[in-house]
Amino acid sequence: MGVRIKSTGIGRDTDTFSIVELSGRAARRAMESAGIEPGQVGVMINAGVFRDSNTVEPAVSALIQKAAGIGLDYVKEDPRTFSFDLMNAGTGVLNAVQVAQAVLATGTTDHVLIVSGDTHPSLTRAAADDEFPYATAGAALLLEQTDAPEGFGRVITRSAAGTPGLESYVDVETMGDRGRGLMTVEREPDYLDRLLAVAAEAARAALAGSDIDEAATALIASTPDADFPARLAAELGIAPEAVFTPDLTQGDPHTASLPLAYHAAADTDSLAPYRDVLFVSAGAGPSAAAVVYRLPALAGAAA
Repeated sequence: MGVRIKSTGIGRDTDTFSIVELSGRAARRAMESAGIEPGQVGVMINAGVFRDSNTVEPAVSALIQKAAGIGLDYVKEDPRTFSFDLMNAGTGVLNAVQVAQAVLATGTTDHVLIVSGDTHPSLTRAAADDEFPYATAGAALLLEQTDAPEGFGRVITRSAAGTPGLESYVDVETMGDRGRGLMTVEREPDYLDRLLAVAAEAARAALAGSDIDEAATALIASTPDADFPARLAAELGIAPEAVFTPDLTQGDPHTASLPLAYHAAADTDSLAPYRDVLFVSAGAGPSAAAVVYRLPALAGAAA
């Protein structure tokens, strides 16, 4: 048995900069697209990192769960939804896939919902800049178990030695009473090259452990800069036309990058020529995760 993507949803509306609201909308749209009720989601995992007003408590997953309308009733017989934050820089979404695979294998729920996305903590802008290199966007993947030969394979993770390469933090002493609206981001000059190396290592390990036709494999990767997916494809020998990215006009959507790219490609039927998608996520650490996803439509089953 495998775990497949049942539906996706995105939140890139321009009437709010709140990642709680945008991720909640993405979650609702994913459920609506799949035709399921909120009570059918047993677990919701939030992989976002940068949140509204640098919120620490409560867990942002609980706020997104409320915005999505999941688990709002508390009658004894009502279904329960467990939600939590899983933050691991740019690799969080694929780490959440790992957790979802384990949860769905137990048979305790039919659906796991992964949400991701980031925003500037000041809630005053959506576009990235040199000081804060992340665009505001929310996204959701609704996952289910399937008996068909499709879905996610084994998620491979890798990390590199040395310094993290990129660090984000709130300097309380410097920021004073403005700390809820500010974030310091420091990136080392060789960060992207180090990130590319560890991403390629994880990707090769995922490919080596899968029965795939590389000529029929698409690539969806993190976007720490606009050229990163293409550079990774060149390292792996994947054709440029097989690389799919999200809308980068406002910069890097960070944790939402992979689901945004998949949503856009699936929505336009651009993945039809391919049998598999290689997902590669990478971020601070430097660290990376990779997994091969067998596309349902080409495995003889409906998504």
